Amino acid sequence: MWNYSDKVMDHFRNPRNVGKIENPDGVGTVGSLACGDALTLMFKLGPDKRIVDVKFQTFGCASAIASSSALTEMLVGKTVEEAERITNKEIADYLGGLPDQKMHCSVMGREALEAAIHNYRTGETMVKNLEDHIVCTCFGVSENEIRRVVTENSLTTVDEVTNFCKAGGGCGMCRDDIQSIIDGVRDAAQTAKPQPEATPKKRLSNLQKMKLIEEIIDREIRPQLQKDGGDIELIDIEGDRVIIAFRGMCAGCQSAAYTRQDFIEAKLREFVDPAITVVDER
Repeated sequence: MWNYSDKVMDHFRNPRNVGKIENPDGVGTVGSLACGDALTLMFKLGPDKRIVDVKFQTFGCASAIASSSALTEMLVGKTVEEAERITNKEIADYLGGLPDQKMHCSVMGREALEAAIHNYRTGETMVKNLEDHIVCTCFGVSENEIRRVVTENSLTTVDEVTNFCKAGGGCGMCRDDIQSIIDGVRDAAQTAKPQPEATPKKRLSNLQKMKLIEEIIDREIRPQLQKDGGDIELIDIEGDRVIIAFRGMCAGCQSAAYTRQDFIEAKLREFVDPAITVVDER
């Protein structure tokens, strides 16, 4: 037994706006009796170009009936432009949620609305674009349909896609293809995500820069040199030019140039200013 909300059961037992409209402004049919669900949705506009009447006929389960009934209530009073922004998630939320395995019913409602709006604008009866690549042959679900439900509902697994549009719920031969589509949507979203702008570092006064350099030398640099019996002395700072002298075992060491550039200069650039250069006292 599915765990339906009270609102789902109310719309199932007492569906609103069942029937037909004479001379509708838009009508759309989606689904197939062979797949177990079918829905026809039609609407009529008033003089102000807002939807004044909506009717539906459906063959399906409690979720299909409830989703269709709820959608008709959501549409009344809206313009066509406002209506086409309704998502399947909003239909489910209006009902207080649907079981995961029944989310495809809310998708069917959204697709019927899309077909009805297309009919209103063009006079054409919307059919599946034959050029669309059909991924799930069992239920006739195209790649574009799968990509849309994945994007709009942030789906991450094949089972979730099956719940929303039935793709992958038949023979299962398309499940790898569905996973590839999911991966592609995720990768595209990551690529399109705006990267945070780097916060510009506050410009330091000469005194602040000197104090910070001294602090980094004492905290990050000197302890490492002292482990090998060496040390460092800060001689002067001329803008971004830091003059140092090696002491102890570091003085005259063959690796002094490496230590100065790859360790000391790198640390000061990391913590103070990337423009810093470090030179030996002459």
